[in-house]
Order: sequence, then structure tokens, then C-alpha cells
Amino acid sequence: MSAAVSEAMPGMEETVTNGTTKMVGVVMAERLYAGLIVDHQLVGEMKSLPPASVKLGADEDNSMVEMPTDEVIEAICRLVVDVAKGSEAQLLAVGVAVPGLIKNGVVEEAPNLPQLKGARVEMKLMEKLATHGISAKVHVVNDADAVAAGLASKHDKLDHFLRVWTLGTGIGFGTYPFTEGVWENGHTVVTLDDKERYCGCGGRGHLEGIMGHRSMRLRFLDMEPEEVFAAANRHPDPDARCLDFKKLWHKALAAATASSIHSRGAGRFYLTGYNVRFLDMNMLKDYLHQMVKMSPLQSYMLEVVDDSQSTRVLGAAVAAEQAVGR
Repeated sequence: MSAAVSEAMPGMEETVTNGTTKMVGVVMAERLYAGLIVDHQLVGEMKSLPPASVKLGADEDNSMVEMPTDEVIEAICRLVVDVAKGSEAQLLAVGVAVPGLIKNGVVEEAPNLPQLKGARVEMKLMEKLATHGISAKVHVVNDADAVAAGLASKHDKLDHFLRVWTLGTGIGFGTYPFTEGVWENGHTVVTLDDKERYCGCGGRGHLEGIMGHRSMRLRFLDMEPEEVFAAANRHPDPDARCLDFKKLWHKALAAATASSIHSRGAGRFYLTGYNVRFLDMNMLKDYLHQMVKMSPLQSYMLEVVDDSQSTRVLGAAVAAEQAVGR
């Protein structure tokens, strides 16, 4: 670890041995994932609950939804203890990435995991870990911000500003570096159509209400999202209803991206998540070009990156590391 990083994090020397920084990253997705991070590298096997050998059914795209909060905390604790075995005393921090609005370690809102609303995850997990001899600081971060931090670390851009869209059950928008506050750009208003009420939070006209996997399943009760896009891409006779939705899906993403460009400036946007498979980059760029016309703002870049839980695990750990230094 560089001297600059050491100086930026007072007290770190107490948890660093021979220049090695050890952390645990945890991600809450369709299941829980955790891994030991040593000097910004995943070391050993990444663990999950339910284990990777347990297959989730078609209607179980998120096995966490039905799990009570206390069981979630207990499961995270078990994973952390498992991956940290032998390194308990050297752990600097534990980072936990959660799909929700996070403030001071509390999940203030989690539309796709409603049981977590109001949960004091940091405090509860620190108390639980202490019973296992782990005294490391716990830091909870939005899962999309964890993706951004993970990508910044993997691409050696920890001194750059970057943004990332995560396209999955919900729509996440992460930024790096971190800024204080609570917001959720996945719920950006992209349409004034009164009929657009598919968002899980109950809001009207939201990006997630168009692009979210759950929202698409509600909209097309007779078709799965994969079938919708297959029908839209069918040649030479695409299904008109599905093609119209494909255009709406891309216009919505372009509108939300354009709003970010107009408010924060141009720059690089990463796109990831399991539904990035539906992305037609040429269509997205065409719509975005129609929305961003001022030349100083046109230096934006779009890049698709592989969806990887290891990136999220790394990012959660990086977020926790940086929180220790603040």
C-alpha cells in the first residue's frame, strides 16, 4: 500500500501488517456474496448464501426478499466470519453493499427489499461480529456505488470521477468518488405519462418503472423480458408492441443519462448488470445524441463492462476502507 494512502487513513497502521490491508466485502443481491480483500485484490474463494450450488427457481430472482432483517444480519455475519477465518485480528473494515438509500449506516429506503427499511445494519452487524472476536469497523454503502468503487479500483482510476448504471431487478446508479447524501438516480423521472406506474417504490414515470426487471414482468404479464426483446429484435417481422417498448427502454436510459450529463457534466459512464444483454448501444447513442446538443457536454463516453459480483465485493471493501479514513 502506498504511503499516500497510509497517511490519508489515520490509525490504519494498527491493522496493517507488512504493508498488507485486509478487508471483507459483502454484497446483497439475489443472494449474499462475500470475499476477503487483501490490498485491493480478492484472495481465496468468494462465498455465498444460499451457496452457489443451490439453484434459484425462475420466480426466485431475489432470495433475500422474504428473509427477515435479523436473519439477514445473521447470514452476513456467518459469511464474514467464514471468509475472514485466520485474519480476524487484522481486518481493517467490513463493507456491505445494499440495494437501497443509505445514511449513517441505516437503510432509509429499500424498495426491492422492503424489510430492510429503517434497519441499523452497521450497528447490528458490528454487535454481532464482536461476539465472534471481530472488532473491525462496518460500513454500509449503496450497491451501485460499490460497483463504481470496484470498477475504479480494478481500472486503476481511484483518482477519477466515474458513473455506472446497473441494470437488473432494479436500476442502480453509482458514482465514485463518494459524496455524502441520500439519493436514487435509478428513480429519475423520465416520462410524464400518467400510465407509467410500474416502479416498485410507487412513484410515477420513473426509470426503474420502465427498465427494472420486475417492472418489465408486470408490464408484460404474458411474456418474460427475454421474450420481449427477442420479439422486438426478430427479423424481418418484429413484434410492434415489443419494438415500441424496446425504443421506450432505450429512450428512458438515454434521458436519465442526459440528465446526469446536464447536471454533473460529461465523462465516462459504465453500464453493467444482467440486463445489459438487452442493450442496443447504437440505439442508446442515437437517442442520447438527440438529447445532449451543447457541444461542451458531448465528450461523454459509454462502456459496457461484465457484470461481476467480485467487482461489487471489491467495491464494498474499498468503500469501507475509505470510510475508515474519513
